Amino acid sequence: ELMADVQAAQSQGRTIMVVRRGARYLGAIGLMDTPRDSARTVARSLRDLGIRRLIMISGDNQQVADAIAAQTGIDEAWGDLLPEDKVEAIRRLREGEHQVAMVGDGVNDAPAMANATVGIAMGAAGSDVALETADIALMADNLDALPFAVGLSRRTRRIIRENLLVSLGVVALLIPATILGLSIGLAVVAHEGSTLVVVANALRLLRYPVPEAQAE
Repeated sequence: ELMADVQAAQSQGRTIMVVRRGARYLGAIGLMDTPRDSARTVARSLRDLGIRRLIMISGDNQQVADAIAAQTGIDEAWGDLLPEDKVEAIRRLREGEHQVAMVGDGVNDAPAMANATVGIAMGAAGSDVALETADIALMADNLDALPFAVGLSRRTRRIIRENLLVSLGVVALLIPATILGLSIGLAVVAHEGSTLVVVANALRLLRYPVPEAQAE
């Protein structure tokens, strides 16, 4: 009867601790990690940003991992993984995907983050090893910071490209214009004007929307 209860609890995603006194089994305690309320919303936000595949790699048993993934809307869950298994999982993903980001906060996550295209450490409470290994350290321990960081980085990259296009475009126009007779004074004014345009364009990043939880 106890084994049936244990199996039923495991099928629901619970980690089981069996209590025994001598040779007598007294019962079992089922523990289960509960995902944060914002987890499903964050997963949806990441998909809206174009993230195609969300995978949870975990040291928990496969049934627990599957249960958490189902609750949070994650596509796949890979459980029963040791730190070296996580590294191998990231390597396999990199072989089949162009870019792989690994999000973690513990010592066990650090080797996998080091092998990912981008390693992201969550929360200032995360281990020092994880924070040092990661390419990005999100000091706020809230999941809303993740889509915010992805969105902000993409906006930054787009603005950098726009600014390069403006700067190089103006120079490309001014060189032949000056050769054809444009005065140096007007060329300088045009060049400095393009600098102001670049600065103003970069300042648009200050208007990037910050999640309410992040702002607090």
